[in-house]
Amino acid sequence: MISTLPLSRDDLKSADESATAWALAAGGGDPDAVEHFVRALHRDVLRYVTHLSADPQAADDLAQETFLRALGSLHRFEGRSSARTWLMSIARRAVIDSFRYAATRPMPSDTPDWQLAVERAQPCGGPGFDDGIALLDLLETLPADRREAFVRTQMLGLTYEEAAEIGGCPIGTVRSRVARARGALLGLLSEADAPAA
Repeated sequence: MISTLPLSRDDLKSADESATAWALAAGGGDPDAVEHFVRALHRDVLRYVTHLSADPQAADDLAQETFLRALGSLHRFEGRSSARTWLMSIARRAVIDSFRYAATRPMPSDTPDWQLAVERAQPCGGPGFDDGIALLDLLETLPADRREAFVRTQMLGLTYEEAAEIGGCPIGTVRSRVARARGALLGLLSEADAPAA
């Protein structure tokens, strides 16, 4: 039986070092290291993609996609970050790609008037498509580093620590970027809501 208790900092550091060593060995061509690498991080990847996708049904497929991508690029992994951090950034991209793919696929409908059914299924009072486009337009005005920090923490739900690891910068930098992004977005929104002179 696998313990579900959280690991201490020392145990987590040791597990990260082991997983990174397995990843480096696997990248060097050791087939046994590949198996150890996958086993060491599979549960963490599964939890992470389940959290990001909010779809437990798709979690296994997303975890598998993550490992396929990682194994295909293990030869380029240099160990500059922990294997866990590297793998979680791959998992994040796999989830985002799955959302993009799902958004472009037409959905089958057996209702005679599918357009009316779609209109009725839209939530009332919440942000709609136009609001989403407006938000994307506003986000595009932000500098890339602030936009990435804001999206990772406020839209993807990553912690500041996770965003810092993925972005390769200190946590304080992420906090500052998010605060500045919020301020800029609020300023742009208040400008848009101001009556024309």
